[in-house]
Amino acid sequence: MNKYKVGIIGATGMVGQRFVCLNSTHPWFEIVALAASARSAGKTYREAVGHRWAMEEPMPEAAAQMVVLDAEGDAEKIAQMVDFVFCAVDMKKDEIRALEERYAKLECPVVSNNSAHRWTPDVPMVVPEINADHIKIIDAQRKRLGTKRGFVAVKSNCSLQSYVPALHPLKKFGLEAALVCTYQAISGAGKTFETWPEMVDNVIPYIGGEEEKSEQEPLKLWGHIEGDKIVNAEGPAITAQCFRVACSNGHMAACFMRFGENKPAMEEIKACWANFSGRAQELNLPSAPKQFLHYFEEENRPQTKLDRMLEGGMAVSIGRLRPDTQYDYKFVCLSHNTLRGAAGGAVLLAELLCAEGYIGHKA
Repeated sequence: MNKYKVGIIGATGMVGQRFVCLNSTHPWFEIVALAASARSAGKTYREAVGHRWAMEEPMPEAAAQMVVLDAEGDAEKIAQMVDFVFCAVDMKKDEIRALEERYAKLECPVVSNNSAHRWTPDVPMVVPEINADHIKIIDAQRKRLGTKRGFVAVKSNCSLQSYVPALHPLKKFGLEAALVCTYQAISGAGKTFETWPEMVDNVIPYIGGEEEKSEQEPLKLWGHIEGDKIVNAEGPAITAQCFRVACSNGHMAACFMRFGENKPAMEEIKACWANFSGRAQELNLPSAPKQFLHYFEEENRPQTKLDRMLEGGMAVSIGRLRPDTQYDYKFVCLSHNTLRGAAGGAVLLAELLCAEGYIGHKA
């Protein structure tokens, strides 16, 4: 096939590095532009990243030789070079919103890992297996922006990717409320143990803004399009507490859930998880896991080290479903935070947008 030409904005950071690795071997996408801050511009990608390469695999040689562009100063040039861009910049939220809309108005679709536009009413925030239909709001966004090709689409917070997919197929049983405690890897902060030695043998019971995201973003995922905006769902209600733990990759969650009168049996819940699939599986997208939700019967699973790379890091692992004394049931779940939760989830979203005709090849 004729590959889509891709730019990566914010290519030198940890999520940007993951985008480089995933797109270097992607069957649909070809990297033609790497961009970062002005201080990195003009250097080769290898020079710009230097000792900060944080991936387990070597830096792809083709990317290493590319000259890094200025994400802001070269925006018009980049927009002309690519069919769309991935965005993972480290800037203030108002600056990110302005930058992403600038690319969109240059008729360049933006698939963003950033949180800046997650609450813009006409920007779809999508987990392809859960709310793929939300991409239809792009028509309203383009009307607002005055564009034909350009738009912004975002993925949700990384920690949601473990428990929200597990809760989603159970909503039909009248799921009313959930309590979740997340145990989040240091790569979620863009760190390694080398760059954050104080995290070794440590747990920090606070991640700025994370609990609010964990409680509110699922309601947008579960919302619906009404006119020119996405209206949040009213429930299920979620309360969250988030911890940073001494783990390199993988966000785990302990989840407690309460149902109404139609409380399902445990075997019904397990069957729902086993049989659940979404639009990503229907379209057989390249990055989509064949089995999205995996349930482990073993009492000591899922484990971060053993299970985070399940189906290339794009599947969700679940275990320890059992009755609870305060809620109806409790379980444990796990997802890879920089794959399913960040760059991989954005790549899957881009595949969905291409397959559904929202991203096309430039004429």
